[in-house]
Amino acid sequence: MRAAVMRNSTLVVDTVPDPTPGEGEVLVKTLACGICGSDLHALKYASKMVELAREAGAPFVMDLSRDIVMGHEFCAEVLDYGPNTSGAIRAGDRIVSMPILFRASRIEGVGYSNEAPGGYGELMTLSAALVLPVPNGLATEHAALTEPMAVGLHAVAKARLDAHDAPLVIGCGPVGLAVIASLKLKGAAPIVAADYSPMRRKLAEQMGADAVIDPKQQRTVDVFNQAANMRPAVIFECVGVPSMLHQIMRDAPHGARIVVAGVCMEDDSIKPMIGINKELNVQFVLGYTPDEFAQTLQAISEGQINVAPLITGRVGVDGVPSAFETLAKPDQHAKILVEPWRS
Repeated sequence: MRAAVMRNSTLVVDTVPDPTPGEGEVLVKTLACGICGSDLHALKYASKMVELAREAGAPFVMDLSRDIVMGHEFCAEVLDYGPNTSGAIRAGDRIVSMPILFRASRIEGVGYSNEAPGGYGELMTLSAALVLPVPNGLATEHAALTEPMAVGLHAVAKARLDAHDAPLVIGCGPVGLAVIASLKLKGAAPIVAADYSPMRRKLAEQMGADAVIDPKQQRTVDVFNQAANMRPAVIFECVGVPSMLHQIMRDAPHGARIVVAGVCMEDDSIKPMIGINKELNVQFVLGYTPDEFAQTLQAISEGQINVAPLITGRVGVDGVPSAFETLAKPDQHAKILVEPWRS
C-alpha cells in the first residue's frame, strides 16, 4: 500500500507492505485521517518522545530505526476480519475506533507503532472489539474527528466543573477548540478563550467561546476576571510550550484549578511556591476513556458538536509532508485531513 512514512525523522511517501489482520482484528481501508499536533511533535521530537515514553512506563514504544506510518484520527471502511474473528459490523460499513490494537500480550498504538500502521496509509488493522459503526448520515470527514474531539471531552470531564466555575482556555489550536466544544456541550459559561491567531480566535467563537482574547492587545487574566465576576477559575492549558504552565500559575486567581492538556515535549520548570501561596490545583490529562470516545461520536452525529469549521484542508498521501510544513503556521489551518484515496 502507499503511505506517508516516518523514516529517519523525516516524512517520505513510499509503498509499504499491506497489513494483515490477526485473530481479534479487522482490516480496514482508510477513508479520512486528521493530522494531529502530536504527530508534528513526534516527527520533530521523535527521540525525546521515545525517551519520555520509556521513562513514563508507556505500554508501547516506537523503534525509530524502522518505518512508522502515523495517523490516529480516522474514519475507515471495513474490508475483512482476521481468522476466528467476527462482528456485527459488515464489510463495506464505515467505522471509527480508538487507536489501540491489542495483539497477543502487548498493546500497539495505531499510528505510533512499527506493527500497527496508522491512517496516513491506505490500510490499517484495528481491534475488532473497539470499532464503532458510524451513524447513518454522518459525513466521513466529520466522523474522523471523533478522536481529537474526545480529547477535549476527557479534559473537561477531568476538570470536574461545578455550576459556578468559570472556564478559561489558553490556546485555540485543535485541542483548545475541542475543549471549547465540550465546555459548550456541558453548558459551562462564560467560556473565555485566548490565542494570538486571528483565525483561531474566530474558530473559538464558532465552537462556542463567549469571549476571545488577543494576548497582544489585552492581558488575558484581566479580561477573564471581568467576565468571570469573581467565580472560581478553571484554566485549560492547551498550548504545550515551555514556560506556559509557569505563566498560567503566575497569573491564575487564588484557588484556581489548572488542567494541562497541551503536550510539552521539552524540559520545563515552575515555581512551586506560587502554587503553594495560591493553593492551585494542577491536573494533567491524556486521551480519553472508551465511554468518552463513544459519547463524542454520538454528540457529533447528533449535531451537538459541530466539527465542520475545523476542517480547513484535504490532501492525499503525497501531500502529507507539505501539510506538516503548512500546519506549523497556525494562521493558515486548523485540521487538515489525509484522504489516501485522493490523487
